[in-house]
Amino acid sequence: MMPDPAATSGAVAVAPWGAPRALYVHVPFCRHRCGYCDFTLVAGRDDLIDRYLEALHLELGAAVPHRAELKTLFFGGGTPTHLSAGQLTCLLRGVLDHVRLETGAEFSVEANPLDLTDARIEALAAVGVNRVSVGVQSFQSQELAILERDHSPAEAVSLVNRLKAKIPNVGVDLIFGVPAQTLDDWRRNLDAALAIEPTHLSTYGLTFEKGTAFWSRRAKGQLRQQPEELEREMYALAIDTLTSAGYRHYELSNFARPGFECRHNQVYWNAESYYAIGPGAASYIDGIRRTNHRSTTHWIDNTRAARGVTKPGFTETLSPEDRAREALMLGLRQLDGIDVRQFEGRFDVALDELAGASIAKLEASGWLERAADCLRLTREGVFVADSVVSELLVAD
Repeated sequence: MMPDPAATSGAVAVAPWGAPRALYVHVPFCRHRCGYCDFTLVAGRDDLIDRYLEALHLELGAAVPHRAELKTLFFGGGTPTHLSAGQLTCLLRGVLDHVRLETGAEFSVEANPLDLTDARIEALAAVGVNRVSVGVQSFQSQELAILERDHSPAEAVSLVNRLKAKIPNVGVDLIFGVPAQTLDDWRRNLDAALAIEPTHLSTYGLTFEKGTAFWSRRAKGQLRQQPEELEREMYALAIDTLTSAGYRHYELSNFARPGFECRHNQVYWNAESYYAIGPGAASYIDGIRRTNHRSTTHWIDNTRAARGVTKPGFTETLSPEDRAREALMLGLRQLDGIDVRQFEGRFDVALDELAGASIAKLEASGWLERAADCLRLTREGVFVADSVVSELLVAD
């Protein structure tokens, strides 16, 4: 049984998760639910926005200490930029009035290309947003139609360039493994993305999640999932193309110009604590994960009725061993891997005691390697990361 560092006697121990210095705000509104999406959102319910803003303000006051100092602030969705420029300003300023961003803090907002009107771009820039992640997904018209995206390739390029004129730190999200997509199609997407010179690129393999329209359409034979080997080739092409272009492959799905890594997501991958508000949002504080109800209307009604103090939809208290295993799994998503000595000091457990047999097995398979005092995925291990994680999450 691993000792809990937070419960040791003598000198006050520093909890392995640290004090929260990051905040995630979930904005559940979209103009349309894409067929592959299983995120917490509502489409065609703009009538709920004003009540959502009221509920969010109440939860913010109850869940996040006034003037809490943050190193990262992230607005995700849904689509935050679906809100009107006035509503967007109200949302962003309402949160900024409650918290305090440290000097140089990362202030991120997710965006949909067609939402990036001049008024919304001005609203983002005016409050100090310094990083925007744009869900382009593809630069091919036929793929955008399959993915049920509402912008054209030309519109995506124009809108990203207009945004960069006001907020230079712009990331682009792309999806590979789209039905009927060829390796050459994916190469053209990567080349088109590089041509607009984003600071950050995320590449995600298309997944068919249970409960989504794509899941049902696949079952009916209306969509065909790409072969696993082709998806592997697409992922390898992304790694080789983007790293050759000067982007650092710093996490399984993410590439960045040096210095432009997403610091908010690194909070998650480093198993640090963070606040989270909004429907479906999951916080991690003092070793406890708390997830809000996914229903937007349920969350709004309960939060307003309780003046911000509501029961979560799900709560989980991680044991010291679970915290360490989760940190190991999350840390290995990063291509630098984990610093073994730092990890052992932080969680007060020897890595070999925690998962020695599993690590030895994965090293023998060629999926993990030790370099200096770091444990990390090999090139081959990157392609089978899910299998590596499954092995490490089971006690030896």
